[in-house]
Amino acid sequence: MGVPAIELRGLTKRYGSARGVEDVDLQVEVGEVFGFLGPNGAGKTTTIRVLLDELRPNAGTAHVLGRDCQGDAVEVHRQVGYLPGDLHLYERLTGHAHLDWLTRLRGAPAVDLDALVDRFRVDLSRPIRELSKGNRQKIGLVQAFMHRPEVLILDEPTAGLDPLMQDEFEHLLREVVGEGRTVLLSSHSLDEVQHVADRVGIIRNGRMVTVSSVDALESASLRRFDIRFAGPVPVDDFARLPGVSDLLVDADGDGTRVRLTATGDLDAVVKAVADHAVVDLLSQPADLEEIFLTFYRDREDGTGTPEHPDGR
Repeated sequence: MGVPAIELRGLTKRYGSARGVEDVDLQVEVGEVFGFLGPNGAGKTTTIRVLLDELRPNAGTAHVLGRDCQGDAVEVHRQVGYLPGDLHLYERLTGHAHLDWLTRLRGAPAVDLDALVDRFRVDLSRPIRELSKGNRQKIGLVQAFMHRPEVLILDEPTAGLDPLMQDEFEHLLREVVGEGRTVLLSSHSLDEVQHVADRVGIIRNGRMVTVSSVDALESASLRRFDIRFAGPVPVDDFARLPGVSDLLVDADGDGTRVRLTATGDLDAVVKAVADHAVVDLLSQPADLEEIFLTFYRDREDGTGTPEHPDGR
């Protein structure tokens, strides 16, 4: 495998006594859509700003396409298309004037400008101050993609877009990775990335929690069981099992129905069920949003310290 599109090793950024990100290791391969997930304040924006050399880390390294993000920032910027989560545009300019200014500033041809404008139905004739949030977001997407960057870093890219434009955006991402380019898609919402991402990484309180494919994360995580037995079953047969939660027995008043959630190895649950005569059994993965919430919720490990006073 060649040089990664994005590589972070031991990345640490602190804001005085407050933590930004701590010892983050992350590798995004060329030609994939990587979902960078976490709640607001988890450290996503801090990480992106280090990649773009807007912030300097206290420790660790950051590389894009093998180039050091601090020592070779100009060349990194040439290779990257960026859509910030807090998009700001020059409101007195028309959309056309704004994109023309960005093209001249970058010094690279906007080879896909016209196609993107048509695709997202962008009105470039009006001053930006007159545009809705969704139409401003479309201009933000156009400026990120229009010079055909090798790496796209997109922070909450579908904010304000209607469902039709969200669908068009997903099609565009598939085309981009089909051409061998790379996308880092930062979001606090699984729904925004689950249909397009090859892999996802979850960051929480400045630390990476896990990196996995969506399918693998789903299969290794929560499963819900709804079981009906031929006769009443003792609650202790299931309450003592490792990884079992949300246990509900006797939901219909006769003690024959058991509903529970299980994590990890399901062997103990299956064996406990097999000890009784089963009439019906339904097993299904928990909703993906709920799976991600299990990573987001505070744990009893003392890692709930806010990372930055302004919530980055």
